Amino acid sequence: MKVTLRAPGVSRRTVLLCALAAPAAWALPPRTLRFPRDFGSHPGQHTEWWYITGQARTGAREFGFQLTFFRSRVDETQGMRSAFAARQLIFAHAALTDLEGRKLWHDQRIAREGFGVASAAEDDTDVRLRDWTLRRDDKGYAARLPAEGFGLELRFTPTQPVMLQGEAGLSRKGPEVEQASYYYSEPQLATQGRLSLQGRSFDVQGTAWLDHEWSDAYLHPDAAGWDWIGMNFFDGSALMAFRIRRRDGSSLWAGGSLRTPDGRQRIFGPDELRFEVQGRWTSPRTRADYPVRLRIGSPAGNFDIRALLDDQELDSRGSTGAVYWEGLSEVLDAQGKAIGRGYLELTGYAQALRM
Repeated sequence: MKVTLRAPGVSRRTVLLCALAAPAAWALPPRTLRFPRDFGSHPGQHTEWWYITGQARTGAREFGFQLTFFRSRVDETQGMRSAFAARQLIFAHAALTDLEGRKLWHDQRIAREGFGVASAAEDDTDVRLRDWTLRRDDKGYAARLPAEGFGLELRFTPTQPVMLQGEAGLSRKGPEVEQASYYYSEPQLATQGRLSLQGRSFDVQGTAWLDHEWSDAYLHPDAAGWDWIGMNFFDGSALMAFRIRRRDGSSLWAGGSLRTPDGRQRIFGPDELRFEVQGRWTSPRTRADYPVRLRIGSPAGNFDIRALLDDQELDSRGSTGAVYWEGLSEVLDAQGKAIGRGYLELTGYAQALRM
């Protein structure tokens, strides 16, 4: 099924489902991820994103932030000779959660690759979209995204090795073998820099999580949406978990991992995770009903996920048609103690994702 991209403002997994659904999907072969090459772009694959979420403080004031750069291969234009053919599209999305102001700010960009406007380098992370940039060097990542009403200018320094998801970086997303992506994370990124909001600047420090995925596949046709978390624990642990939901709300597929501070990583199989709704929030704008409090059961224990601001819904119906929830959240242990911060993403609650 062909889906036409019209504008940005959609989550990374919505791009995976809707933007680049190939007419036929083939199983991704197992391969050894090699760095720094695999920090860079993979233009032969249909879908790719670099996604950073985190929390940052200045004194007692706390913010959440999210920045994503997407690359989208357009099959229909690959054989065109014109320099103006949109062979690759670059999207970017930025968001800032102001806990004190109880408000989510967000902005987005889109352009075809080329002409000095948009690019995604292959040899290392270097993604650009007009004046929005994300680059990696020997010291880490630098991001600059001046947005409408707010801005992000942050530096991210790795404190831990790259965390391969799935089987050595090949992450299944459904019951069929072609439903998969190459996927690694960089949790516990030490963060510092400057946030701006309505003309005010804040020097901040915090912790971030980076995901980089690329794929040719689309998810199972029974999938309506997903729930995903990426959580940095205060003790240095890192937890990722997701489930793909059917239209009736049941789990079609699940996966994730937990890495402890000493570097041991436990990969969770699709039958080892349980997602239980503990509390919901209904959007006054879209009437979408989101599970903003979840309990995730795993072989490593039970974890409660709780949004730090209920209203972190992003509505892009005026462009891509997607409505989803993505925001700063905390993770609590079985005794109800807060043990970390991270991001929760919820899609398919306003309407089932269409392919």
